[in-house]
Amino acid sequence: MNLDLLADNLTNPAFLFFALGLLSVQLKSDLTIPQNSSKFISLYLLFSIGFKGGQELAHSEFSMEIVWGILFGLFIAGVIPIFAFYMLRRKLGVENSGAIAAAYGSVSAVTFVTAVSYLEILEVHFSGYMVAVMAFMEAPAIIVGVLLVRLFSPLPSQSVGMKDTIKHALTNGSVILILGSLVIGSLASDAQAEGIKPFTTDIFKGFLAIFLLDMGISSGKKIKDFLTTGWTTTSFAILMPLFNGLWVSWLSQYISTEPGDRFMFAILAASASYIAVPAAMKIAVPKANPGIFLPMALAITFPLNITIGLPLYYWAVTTF
Repeated sequence: MNLDLLADNLTNPAFLFFALGLLSVQLKSDLTIPQNSSKFISLYLLFSIGFKGGQELAHSEFSMEIVWGILFGLFIAGVIPIFAFYMLRRKLGVENSGAIAAAYGSVSAVTFVTAVSYLEILEVHFSGYMVAVMAFMEAPAIIVGVLLVRLFSPLPSQSVGMKDTIKHALTNGSVILILGSLVIGSLASDAQAEGIKPFTTDIFKGFLAIFLLDMGISSGKKIKDFLTTGWTTTSFAILMPLFNGLWVSWLSQYISTEPGDRFMFAILAASASYIAVPAAMKIAVPKANPGIFLPMALAITFPLNITIGLPLYYWAVTTF
C-alpha cells in the first residue's frame, strides 16, 4: 500500500474535522451541530452526489457493464448479510445479529461521498452509474436481514409484516432522494446543470467537512458505551469491512476494468449503514439493540474506512 495515500487521507480537511468532533467530545466541549442543520447537510450531500451521478450517466453510453454493475451490487448486498448473520448468531442472538447483518450488507452514503472526494484528489474517474449501484444496494440488505430474523426467531409472529418492511426499505428518504436526484441529473441538459453547479459542486467539500464534524461528535458520544460490550462486536466492526472491501476489490475485476469503479464497489461493500438500517430495524425488529449495531457502524467501521480503508482498497484494486 502506498503510504503517501494514507498520509494524504489523514491530513485531508474532511477527516481532520471528523477528528475534531471526536476530540471535542473527549474535552467535554459544548460544540454541537443543530439537528435540523445536520439533516439539511445530509440531504444536500445525497442530492449533490445523485445529481452529478445522473449527469455522468447521461454522458455515458448504455452498455451491459451498467447492467452487470448493478447486478453485482445487488449480489454484494444480498451475500454479506447472510454470512455476517451466521458469524454472529450464536454470540449475539437472532435479532441483534439480523440488525448487524443488515447494517453491514447495506451501504453508507457518507462513506461513498467521502470516497468520491478521495478519488477527486487522486484525479481518478468513476462511472456515474455507481451512484445507482449505491442506491440499489441499500434496500436489499435490509430485507435480507429481516428475513433472517423471521426465519430464525422463535417468535416470528411478533415481527412486522414483510410487506411493510419492503415498503419502508424502498421508500426510505435517502433512497428516494439519491434515485430521484440521479434521474433528474440524467434528464438535465448541460446548460441547466451548469446553472446550479455552484450549489452542486463548488460548496460540496465544505458541507462534507461540516457533516463529518457532526459525525465525529456523534461517534465520540457512542464509542465509550460500545466498548463495554466486549471484543466480539469490536473485532467484527474492524475485520468485516476490511474483509469485504478486499474480496470485492479482487472480484470486481470481472465486472469492470476501471480502477475508480472497482474502488467504489469495494468501498460500498466495506461500508455499513447507520442511517437507513437503524430506522428500518426500529420498525421491523424492535428487539434489536441499536446501542450495539449503531456504534459498530458509526464509531468503528466509518472512521476505519475513511482512514485506513480508502488507501487500502485503492491499493487492492490497482494490485489485483
